[in-house]
Formats: sequence, structure tokens, C-alpha cells
Amino acid sequence: MSSSTATRPITVPARTAPARTTPARRPAQPSNIPNLRVGKRGWLALAVLMLPVLLISVDNTVLSFALPVISESLHPTAAAQLWIIDTYPLVLAGLLVAMGNVGDRIGRRKLLLIGAVGFGAVSVVAAFAPTPELLIAARGALAFFGAMLMPSTLSLLRSIFADRGQRRLAIAIWSAGFAGGAALGPIVGGILLEHFWWGSVFLIAVPVLIPLVILAPLLIPESKDPNPGSLDLLSIGLSMVMLVPVVFAIKSIATEGFSWASIGLFALGLAAGYAFVRRQLTRKNPMLDMRLFRVGAFSGAVVVNLLSVVALVGFLFYVSQHLQLVLGLRPMDAALALVPGLVVMVVAGLAVVPLVRHVKPSLVVAGGLVLSGLAYTIIMLTGQSATALTLALAFAVLALGIGAAETISNDLIISAVPEDKAGAASAVSETAYELGAVLGTAVLGSILTAFYRSNVVLPFGLTDGQASSASETLGGAVGVANDIPWSLGTTLLQSARDAFDSGVFTTSLIGVLLMLAATTVALITLRKARA
Repeated sequence: MSSSTATRPITVPARTAPARTTPARRPAQPSNIPNLRVGKRGWLALAVLMLPVLLISVDNTVLSFALPVISESLHPTAAAQLWIIDTYPLVLAGLLVAMGNVGDRIGRRKLLLIGAVGFGAVSVVAAFAPTPELLIAARGALAFFGAMLMPSTLSLLRSIFADRGQRRLAIAIWSAGFAGGAALGPIVGGILLEHFWWGSVFLIAVPVLIPLVILAPLLIPESKDPNPGSLDLLSIGLSMVMLVPVVFAIKSIATEGFSWASIGLFALGLAAGYAFVRRQLTRKNPMLDMRLFRVGAFSGAVVVNLLSVVALVGFLFYVSQHLQLVLGLRPMDAALALVPGLVVMVVAGLAVVPLVRHVKPSLVVAGGLVLSGLAYTIIMLTGQSATALTLALAFAVLALGIGAAETISNDLIISAVPEDKAGAASAVSETAYELGAVLGTAVLGSILTAFYRSNVVLPFGLTDGQASSASETLGGAVGVANDIPWSLGTTLLQSARDAFDSGVFTTSLIGVLLMLAATTVALITLRKARA
């Protein structure tokens, strides 16, 4: 007995010795942290993921630049012209969250590849569409496959970049590409239209997506949710009914004025929106977790994101037509006028990453939005006398503000929620972007169209078909002017250009008010947000 008790003091230190040496061994765990940082392979994967990001954002605005040529070739009505633009972002916005859920179930990389193949195939169909109706249908199909691409990119990016510092830079690059792609759209369109027919703006998807299909399986790891919720078809339907009637009502009001039908469409959209929110709040695994909006920084950043894109797309809708159809610039020259703005937007998106380490994000975002409002003020003051240089300067100012605000707002949307909600948060961010693209043309574009239709004066001597086409859109008037005697065409062109620019003051004032509203939201909701 005595011998056994004597040995206990010896064995106890022996057992505790590892515990005492544990602090010395703990650094072994921090030493593994650098392993979270990706090398060349991870950044190559980011480059591959940027291909669909650029393609989707370019596709949102490239058609605005090609619209004058399409109007002259296919002769769409004013409503059809707006639907050619809006069908794509409208369907895309309605399906993003749903496709995000599908990606969680079958694999985000797999969904990315399916979307890439489908998008490329439908792009070929759109490029050779012989009628406005077929082009609208093709745009809807492009949106269906495009909705498979976008939710996958940000979710895969988060799974690739486990290190927070690298992930922050990757998100900044992603955001800059997203915003810069929208500015790149008109430039790409101008270059292509200078040398090819309007269908070439769709065919650019093919050479972009081929590298994606080849390289994605080699560089991007598969990622999926181990416990995904069920696919809620009713919620998908409600989300579409929530958006489509409202946008259709806006277009109807702009072209035909208020009516009981437009009021009914608004009511239908609001009712579907209420039902959608209620359903998400009562389901155990909602398609979209509405509780995310209780986080002030999250909801505020979403609103800023949406209003920023409204301003950007609405601005491009006007500028692309003014440069070509009012000032008479060739597509290439009009595109070159927007190049400085593209460069400024990308640089601003990357430059704000180190800036927010020293300046509150709310002030950076608010400052960017004020600059965007200043750009609309320049257009409002110059009005019909705006030159190409004036428009280029205004767009550069707008790009500086949007580039900064979009990058920070996207980063705040992702960081303001728990990591397990990041997928839903990214879907909301992308939905806000697409909805903003819809409203940019639906609201500002419809107002411009309404002013045009109410102010254009048609000269005598036009046939019924020519009068109908010229009274619908500026592009239609330019097409008719090319087919009639020179003196008659000159009179028509002058009237049509003055009519188009008659709505510039009103739309620019709306743009200024939108940016002031977004600035107020940013200062209030983001005041506690940190970089």
C-alpha cells in the first residue's frame, strides 16, 4: 500500500506535463491558418467565376446601346421596345433566389455549367431573331439560364476563399466586375455595332462561356448545402407575380396613362408580395429568409444597391440613345465617350477597399451616392444642349459614385448576416441588382418614352405605317427619316430629337431625388456598420 501511494506523486506530474506544455504547442493551430489562404489556383478560379458575372452584367446594358439599331431593323412598338430591354432582368430577378435553392440541392458548380450551356445556345437564337416577339421570348429564355449562373458565383467564391482577408478582396473584385460590366455593355455594343449587325451583341456570350465550361471543372470545387430546404414552387410563382404585374403597370401608365387595369396590376403585385413574405415567415425552411431584413445594415445596403442600379441603368438608357440618335455619333464614337466612366468605375470599386479601413462605410457609400446625384444634376442643367463631352463627364462622375457605393454595399450585405445565411444574402443582393435594372428602364425609360410620344410632331406626307413607327420611339423616327425625302426627314428628325430630350429634365430630377433618398438611407441604416 505504501509503495503505491509513493508512486502517485510521480505519476501525477507525468500526466500533467502534457497539459503544461500545451500552451507551447498551441501555436501549431495558428501556424495552420495560412493554409486557409489560396494560391494561384484560387485566383484563377476567381477569374473563371468573373466570366459569367461580366457576361450577365454586360447583357443588362448592352442591348440599350443596340436598341436604336434594333428599332430600325425590327420596328418594335414602344411597349415592345421596353420589353426587349426589361424581359431579361425581370425574369432574372424573379428566379435568382429559386435557382440559388436549386444550386444548394444539386451542386452550385453543376448548376453553373448547366446555365452556361443553355445561355450560350439561346444567345445564338436571339442573335438571329426575325421579329420583336421572338427576341423578347429569347430574352426570357436567356434570363432563365442566366439565373442559374449568378447565384452560383458568389456562393462558390465564399467556399473558395476561406481566409477573410482574401475573401474581402475577392468580393471587391466581384462587385467591381458586376458594376463595371454594366458600364462595359454599351462600349462592347458600340464596338460590335460598328463592324457587325445587331445580333452580334448576343453572340459575344459564346466565346465567353466556352472557357467557363472547360475550366470550371478543373479549377472550381463543387459546393452544395448538406441540408437544403425543399424547393418551394408556390413561392417561386408568388415572386414572379409580385414583380411582373408591377413593371407592366408602370409601362402601361407611361405609354397610355392611368387606367383601372394598371391599378389592378399594382394591387395584384402588392397582394402577391404580401403572400410571399407571409409564406417565407411561416415556413421552417423558407426560400428567402425575410428575417435577414431585420438587420439594419443588411436591409439598408440592399436598398442602396437597388437604387444605385436604377440610377446607373436609367442613365445608360438615356445616354446611349442621345449619343447616337440625337448627336448622331457612330456606335464606335459613342462607345468611346463612355470608356473613361468604365475605367473610373472599376478603379473606384477597388480603391474603396483600403479606404473603409479609415473612413466609416456609411460615409463612403453616402459620398458615392452624392456624386451620382451630381451626375444627374449635370444632365438636368445642360438638358438638350448636352454635348458628348458633357455626357462623358457626367457618366464618369456617376461611375465614380456607383463604383464606390456598389462595392461597399455588396460587402456589407454579405458580412451583415451569419455565415450560414451567406447564400441567401448573396441571392438578395443579386435580386436587388436585377430589380434595379428593371426599374431603371421601366421608370426612367418609360418617362422618356411618354414625353417623346406626347411631344413629337409628325410632318405631313407620312404613310400610316411610317407615322405609327415614328410616333412610337426615337429609333423608329430615325428609321423612317432614312426612307423619306431629305427635307421631310430633316423636319421629322428635329421634332423627334426635341421630343426625346423634352423628358430629360424630369428624369434627371427623379435621378437626383433617388440618390438623395439612397444617401439618407445609407447614413441612417449603415451608421453602425464596420468594414
